[in-house]
Amino acid sequence: MNNAAPKKMREELSEADAGEPAANASITRRRVLGGAAGLIGVSALATGVYTGGIEPLGLVVTRYALNPPGWPAGRKLSMTVIADLHAGGPDMTLTHIRHVVDTANALKSDVVVLLGDYTASYRIVSKRVPYGVWAAELARLTAPLGTWAILGNHDWLNDLVEVRRALADVRIPVMENHAVMLGGEGERFWLAGLGDQLAHRLGYGRFRGVDDLPRTLAQVGTDDPVVLLAHEPDIFPSVPARVALTLSGHTHGGQIRVPLIWPAFVPSKYGARFAYGHVVEGGRHMVVSGGLGTSVIPARLGVPPEIVRVELGA
Repeated sequence: MNNAAPKKMREELSEADAGEPAANASITRRRVLGGAAGLIGVSALATGVYTGGIEPLGLVVTRYALNPPGWPAGRKLSMTVIADLHAGGPDMTLTHIRHVVDTANALKSDVVVLLGDYTASYRIVSKRVPYGVWAAELARLTAPLGTWAILGNHDWLNDLVEVRRALADVRIPVMENHAVMLGGEGERFWLAGLGDQLAHRLGYGRFRGVDDLPRTLAQVGTDDPVVLLAHEPDIFPSVPARVALTLSGHTHGGQIRVPLIWPAFVPSKYGARFAYGHVVEGGRHMVVSGGLGTSVIPARLGVPPEIVRVELGA
């Protein structure tokens, strides 16, 4: 695994300032211990404020310039990747969603892909963003080769009918085990969208997916390169070398990256192996987005909300 992509660059689009506490000139053991306890308390409070009220409200653009073996040399394609919107307050409000769309449009990519999980579903959502509202914002996304979507596990497990209707109403096509050819002469490629791998809950920690990778790739009828959209990255060991690049979300990059602890909380049976970034295994390439919104709790630490821009053949 390689989490540092070639020519990777992250652009910070918002930041927060932090101050330093003044030192106490009079030092005793009791004051040192009391001061240490106070600093720990202040640090914990500051961390809580940052993880819940600052980092989730930020936005970065993370760029990858890739030349995977399955992509023709010199053929250029730019893609804007939006994953795990999880629309809803306190962090992914309508204002934030508008900022995401405006930032994405400013990238002027050839194609925009949406990797699923469109609404917030944790119990402490402070403000709902109606389905039609977030969908209307996503409808503002523009690209010469269009905007294409897949569904995520939260879409399936919460209100699948409404999510489907919202995307259909704004004419954003949802791909489920389907492949389509895009691009002009000499620039063609296949965009393949996989059904969700955790679509049906069978019990605690047990799911049945609707993904069908063989049927999806069977629709690829030419030698042109393939880009695969898969909400969960756990499919990657089964993806053949025929696929030039796999794009995934779902993990939120770990969402709260506490050293030594966070890999256990990455929602993947592979732990940190596919948690985030540019993954290369056996010559096959995958980019896992840290996503935009939050899941379980509205907090982030060490993995700010991001839009991913991938340039192939750069």
